[in-house]
This record gives sequence, structure tokens and C-alpha cells, in this order.
Amino acid sequence: MSRPFASVLAAVVAACVVVPLHGQVRERPIPRVVEKDGRYALFVDDAPYLMLGAQVHNSSSWPVELPKVWPAMEYLHVNTVEMPVYWEQFEPRPGQYDTTLINTLLAEARQHQVHLVILWFGTWKNGSQHYMPEWMKLDTVKYPHVIGKNGDAVDSPSPFAAASLEADKKAFGAFMRHLKAADPERTVIMVQVENESGTWGSLRDYSPVANKLFEAPVPPEVLSAMQVKGASPAANWQEAFGPEAEVNFHAWAVAKYVGQVAAAGKAVYPLPMYANAALRDPLKPGAPGTYESGGPTDNVLNIWKAEAPALDVLAPDNYTNDPAAYLKVLDLYHRSDNPLFVPETGGPNNPRFFFSALGLQAIGFSPFGLDYTRERAPADPSHPREEALTPWAMNYILIGPMMRDVARFNFEGKLQAVAEEQGKTTQILPFGSWNAVVSYGASNRGPAAGNPKPEGRALIAQLRDNQFLVTGYFCRVDFRPAGTEEQRKSQNIVAGTGQNPSALIDGKWQHRQFLRVEEGTYENGAFKFLRIWNGDETDYGLGFGAEPTVLRVSLATY
Repeated sequence: MSRPFASVLAAVVAACVVVPLHGQVRERPIPRVVEKDGRYALFVDDAPYLMLGAQVHNSSSWPVELPKVWPAMEYLHVNTVEMPVYWEQFEPRPGQYDTTLINTLLAEARQHQVHLVILWFGTWKNGSQHYMPEWMKLDTVKYPHVIGKNGDAVDSPSPFAAASLEADKKAFGAFMRHLKAADPERTVIMVQVENESGTWGSLRDYSPVANKLFEAPVPPEVLSAMQVKGASPAANWQEAFGPEAEVNFHAWAVAKYVGQVAAAGKAVYPLPMYANAALRDPLKPGAPGTYESGGPTDNVLNIWKAEAPALDVLAPDNYTNDPAAYLKVLDLYHRSDNPLFVPETGGPNNPRFFFSALGLQAIGFSPFGLDYTRERAPADPSHPREEALTPWAMNYILIGPMMRDVARFNFEGKLQAVAEEQGKTTQILPFGSWNAVVSYGASNRGPAAGNPKPEGRALIAQLRDNQFLVTGYFCRVDFRPAGTEEQRKSQNIVAGTGQNPSALIDGKWQHRQFLRVEEGTYENGAFKFLRIWNGDETDYGLGFGAEPTVLRVSLATY
């Protein structure tokens, strides 16, 4: 069967089932976020699921743009697409709901066999109210903006606008009600509530209502969440928090608002929900006012957790190009009370950090804006349009076939993954009686020198005591018996400097040997053997280049 004909046939078959009669489609389990021993997994169809995502541009959900979205998603090998829906489209007049857009997204996602994360562009989008319906934008008395310190209105919605809150709760509840009825297949697996909530250009709302609350006692749950010691129960925000008072106050107000919107939708249809954050610099945070105030930045996560319990995840939009800052963000949002999920990311040097996120049990990862909707002319043949997509696609091509297994290994605490850092040529990953040694830029007989451009990445999962799943790009992986830290330092063993890495354990040398190194692929959750590596392929460790390669490695000592 020719590929074009097969594609047409698949589309026809999919089209026949995208809008089934009620009762003809088996209702699948509702996706949920599950915690076990401080580790998290997103369960889809009652099993751990790793979201290999991409987020489209802000205006790419419109049907006229979708033909430019799906080819990019196919090239990226995503299993999940993040797509916005717009309050102004959904409720063009008060109480009248237009479901055509979400119905189109559901139908086309099923046709292309991907899941969706829906982004509710409601009260907030990047700190502003630009996606509110026109009938709300025109009535700034009933639906007010933030008032700045100088008394002028700011291009941001007030979190104290009761009418805005009630309108958003009602609209979001109606949207979730329709989604529940229209999607028994659970095409949508998660919902983002608002987008980068908060305010630019003002630390907080200075309206009379806000000022009165700022002078009132801090709610006890906020004092408890922020672990304020010695403050009087009657302390106001300035007394309790000093220089951080206005930032914390605005975070409380915004979180309380977003939390109520989320709770209204979840009461109707309890899909997993999250809020995303425009970040502050994690290494040099800067003074209040140098970053968006009010959103779930790292300094106010505890306030958001206390005031918005309906949100399952607080998620960082990680665009920093500083590797140390990028990794710090991942660490800050990977908490015992918060699964790590990166709903937006970008930057030409950051694709490798998908592996760093996996090493912190990430439930999903999603670069932003990787569709073709920005192209208004034919692509320049000398610069193929896929060029920017390829580094991200490499991750998903490799991990996609074993996505469920990777998610399960992470949930069970059996997986570690790392990415290359500038100047750090070797990383050691402990697995009980074995240490996995990942090196970058190592020749067969020479020491690791690092790649010319830091792009190495590795993933290792322990299948049994002496068996491992190993994969990666632009790196070398070897194993050695695990000695004590003092023994390792005294031996000064560096990956790639010799055959059969060894360790002195209990006064005796233990040498690594590869019993069997199998190259294979994953098909339907099972490892399919292709060939055995030996000789040049294993004498100095296991080398991974630009081709997607998966190995199952059995070890022993002598």
C-alpha cells in the first residue's frame, strides 16, 4: 500500500469514529496524577504515561491553521499536543457557548492519534486579560484591571474582581462539562488553567479593596505554608513578610482566584489540572518587580499549594539559556508535593535537558512553538524548516517506542538520566552494586574530553540486579562494581581510559564483564532483540552517537 493512500485511508477511518453516537465508544478511565513514595506518574488508561509533547503557537488552534500544525507534530514524533482554547471564542456572548473549536481539536487529534493538553486562555494570558470576551473587555467597571501604585489602570486583570471570577468559573465549568460529554475516549489528558497568571508592571493591585486586604491580617494558612516564625496572628502582610510582602500578597490573591476556577472545572470533570509560571532567575532572583508578580514562581510555590489545592501541578515555563539556571529550575519544581512537568521550553541548546527532566521523574516535557504556522512563504531549501525541530525530535524518536516503560521505570524509582554540562565530562550514576559511568567526548583509549558542543545525554534503567536498559546520544556508558566513595577517589578511575573497569572491594579487585549486550527496539511495550554487540562495540564501553540506539545489558564480575 502506498504511503499517500495509506494516509488517506487512515484519515477516512478516523473520521468515521471521531464523532460517535452517544454510547458507541467505550469510556476510558479518567487520567490522573498518582504519587508513590514521593514519585509521581501521570496515569493514562490506568498506566504510567510519559508526555512527549509540543505546544503550538498561541493562535494555531484555529481550524485554518491546523494543516500547518499536524505535519510538524508528526515530524517531532509527539504523543501529546498542547493547544489553547480561547474564552473569547468559547463565550462570544454571556452564557452562550460555542463548542465548534474544541470539537474540531478533538476530532483532528484523534485522526492523528495524539492526546491533547488543553490550555484555557481565560482571565490571564501572560499576565494580561487579552483573551477575555469582548463584552467583558468593554466593561472595565464590572471587570476591572489592576490599579498601579500611581493610580493608573494596568494591562492586567484584578484578582479581586468578583464578577470576573464568577464569569470565569461559569465559563470554565461549562467548557469542562462539554469536554466530559464529548470526550469519553479521554483524548484530553490534562488541562492548563489560565496562562502565566500574574502581573507585569505592578507588584500588586493597589485598588481600595486590595489595599484594605493588604492591611488586614495574613490568612493563617499562608503563614503556615510560608513557615513564618514568631509573627503575631494579627500581623498584616507588611509586618509578616517585609520586602516580600507585596509579592506574597499578590501571589495569594492570584492563586486563590485561579484555584477557584480550577475547582469549578474539576467539580464537573476531574481531569488533572496545572498552572504554569513565567519564571524569575533561579540563580539571581532579583528584587520584586524584576519578574512577573503573582504567578507560581519558585519563591511562592507554598502559597499556591495552600490556596489552589485543585491544581495537581505547578509547572515552570523554562526558556533560560543558562544551563545552570535551567537545571536549577527543574530542581526547584521537582518537589515531594509537586510532580515535575515542563509545559513550555525552548532554546537551541536545551533539547538535551529533556533527559535531565527525566532524571527528576518528569511526567512530561513540551517545547513551544514548533509548528509551521509562522511560515508565510515556501521554506528556504538551504534551511529546511525541520532544522529547528530535529534536536527535539531526536529525543522523542528514541524514547517514544518505550514511553510507557520509561514512565513506569521512573515511577518505580529504577531510572536515572542525565545531560551533558559544560566542563563536566563524566557523571556517575549509582545503581546499588553497580555504578554507571557516563562520559562525553571519550575516544576508545583516551580520557573523556567533552563534546565540542554540549549535547550528550544518557538514560539508564535497572531491569534486574545485574541487567540494565541503556540508551542516549553523543556519549559513552560503562559500568563498574560499586566501591566506597573513598575507594573510588583513591583509584581515580576515569571512564574511557581502559578496558574492564574495576573496583577494589573488601580488599579484592572486582572487574566488570559484559555477559551480553543486546541491541533492540521496543514494540508494544516489549524489547525486540536485533543483534549482539561485542568486540570493538564493547571493549571500551558502549558508545552512542546520533542514531537512536537501545541496548539491554547484562553484567557480571570476575
